[in-house]
Amino acid sequence: MTLLDLTVPSLRPRTLDSLPVAIVGAGPIGLAAAANLVERGIDFVVFEASDAVAGGIRQWGHTRLFSPWRHVVDPASRRLLEATGWVLPEPDALPTGTELVERYLEPLAALGPIASRISTGATVAAITRQGMDRTRTDRRAATPFLLRVRTAAGVEEITARAVIDASGTTDHPNSLSSSGLEPLGLADVADRVSHALPDVLGRERARFAGRRTTVAGAGHSAANTLLALAELAEQEPDTRITWLIRNSSAVRVTTSDDDGLAARASIGRRVDALVRTGRIAVVDRFETIRLDRTEGGVRLTGLRGGELVEHETDLVVNATGFRPDLDMLREIRLELDEVVEAPKRLAPLIDPNVHTCGTVEPHGIAELAHPEPNFFLAGMKSYGRAPTFLLATGYEQVRSITAWIAGDLAAATVVELELPATGVCSTGLPGDGASCATEPAASGAAQSGCCR
Repeated sequence: MTLLDLTVPSLRPRTLDSLPVAIVGAGPIGLAAAANLVERGIDFVVFEASDAVAGGIRQWGHTRLFSPWRHVVDPASRRLLEATGWVLPEPDALPTGTELVERYLEPLAALGPIASRISTGATVAAITRQGMDRTRTDRRAATPFLLRVRTAAGVEEITARAVIDASGTTDHPNSLSSSGLEPLGLADVADRVSHALPDVLGRERARFAGRRTTVAGAGHSAANTLLALAELAEQEPDTRITWLIRNSSAVRVTTSDDDGLAARASIGRRVDALVRTGRIAVVDRFETIRLDRTEGGVRLTGLRGGELVEHETDLVVNATGFRPDLDMLREIRLELDEVVEAPKRLAPLIDPNVHTCGTVEPHGIAELAHPEPNFFLAGMKSYGRAPTFLLATGYEQVRSITAWIAGDLAAATVVELELPATGVCSTGLPGDGASCATEPAASGAAQSGCCR
């Protein structure tokens, strides 16, 4: 399917109902939205910026989720797959990101009703209403959405009846700087700063072996990289590891005896043990201001206890979490929480100062609606900067959203979701994108049901 096939002819008017629903992102949540729309008999199109579906998850495919298969497969998607003979992998087994893609998401995306509606290598650069910026109100709800999409062939503009933005946050990490701005000097040392979950024990091993690595961040993504580096250090003794955190302790990587996901509960214990034995050095209360290139490494300058201090290393891993890309939505009327950058009514339910993954209440259309009719943020992007997202939560979101689009108010407003009990959840990754806490598959432990 080409993008041109979806362009509305300018001389033939069409009602909104005759237009497809546009889904941004072909990760777990975007594909789950597609599966729900298939069951509802509603046409849709999916735009994926990567060259293949689940591009965000492929970046951390070497990591293992700490949620089992029974928590990471969408119910509607499962029904469509099982109708073709697909069998759910061992329900209590813990997949890696690559296994999630190859054994679930790729078969889902290959189903006829879905495959024909996916455009890969298609980046949605902006979303608006056809012929309207955000200031115009008259007949707004009756006007199609307009998506500007970039591909290798050029730029197209596509119309849609509704939009589900499930593009995730993986490509938009939080800043290393405590101010939220990029630290001074970052551009000069960008080649020495890694994304949150590098493949330390696999394809990127040579980059980290025998070198000094500083991991910045206080969540499970940081913890997983620390565990991988510690395993590497056993094989490459010159490998040195430092854990850089802004607070006095990494409160998000705490040990919880009541965590319903046993693999996640073990993370804090293992990292604590490595710190106690000196295999991981900790620099706490460090607020980064600037980065400078040194001969073969990086110098971080920051405030610690009110004093200006320096820390030198060879490589930096930025595991400080993620944030949503809102630039593409400047012409959309959003109602976002001023702190978390999540939908206003959802924010109190996911505030990381109050909630963990397992204490987030089920939510759907009532919490996800914006002043822009039929526009929805879903998945990790709907959580803004909150790191408490789980895949199962996103699946329930899109079930409710698609029911609303279909006009099934009863199904849209009855929201039910059972999540595993948890003591912690932290900033980290995702699939869709990051707040998923994942762990190196080679180490034998597992981690996240978080999405990204």
